[in-house]
Amino acid sequence: MNDPQPPYLRIVADIERRIADGQLRPGDPIPTTRAIMHEWGVAMATATKALAALKHAGAIESASRVGAVVAPRRLPSRSAGGLERDRVVHAAMEIADADGLAALSMRAVAAKLGVATMTLYRHLEAKAELTQLIADAAFAEISYPEPPPGWRSHLRVAAQLQWATYQRHPWLPRLVSITRPVTLPGLLAYGLWTLRALDGLGLDSSTRMHTYATMVNYVRGTAVNIESEVGAELDTGMTSRQWSTARLSIDGPLIAQVAEPGTELDLESLFAFGLERLLDGLTILITRP
Repeated sequence: MNDPQPPYLRIVADIERRIADGQLRPGDPIPTTRAIMHEWGVAMATATKALAALKHAGAIESASRVGAVVAPRRLPSRSAGGLERDRVVHAAMEIADADGLAALSMRAVAAKLGVATMTLYRHLEAKAELTQLIADAAFAEISYPEPPPGWRSHLRVAAQLQWATYQRHPWLPRLVSITRPVTLPGLLAYGLWTLRALDGLGLDSSTRMHTYATMVNYVRGTAVNIESEVGAELDTGMTSRQWSTARLSIDGPLIAQVAEPGTELDLESLFAFGLERLLDGLTILITRP
């Protein structure tokens, strides 16, 4: 079947795809008119029209002594274009919440918003930048209460707030880095609120940060299992407790070798138990002479 698109639009779509896929990065030269004529087998007028369309769309720009290059991509500021950015991030979060990070792509977000993929690439570097923004937006949803008295109670609440955020967004733990944190507003707000628990305890800076990072990493490490648990529940139609009960008739003799039949172990109990043991260990550190 013949392609109904005009030849110049097919060239535009192909170059936009190369930019979207990262084959052409900001500042990279775009194929010249002659190169387009040779690669796509079109006349000079068609090649010139394709380049003009790309320039009009903001995908490319002219650079002195270089020619046409991929235009820089800039995310609009909140004051200048907050609505557009918020719409993009909200759409991306909805995709990740519904189908996981594997389903998230610039193309999928563009389709959800009803815009061309290239529209997003004029504002975002790549999917990596988008995932940073949705992680930050997830933490920005947290409503912080007045901290309870005592560092232990404060850290417990901080851990529970983080855990609840991961439950709302099971894809989120994979985007949180302990050793290479991104200082975006939502993530920074969580860090500052949590670190207040350690004020006035006489801890040096290194110990403060290691205490904070250890707790964050514990919650994150446990929460990594939420996504697979959600998937398993969808596949089986049973919660982990229901599944364990159903397996007793088959695995009962094996389970009896390591635990009493009916002993419950799920992510919630594992999180709560491990958190208290972590706080026990930190108590030894913080209260030592």
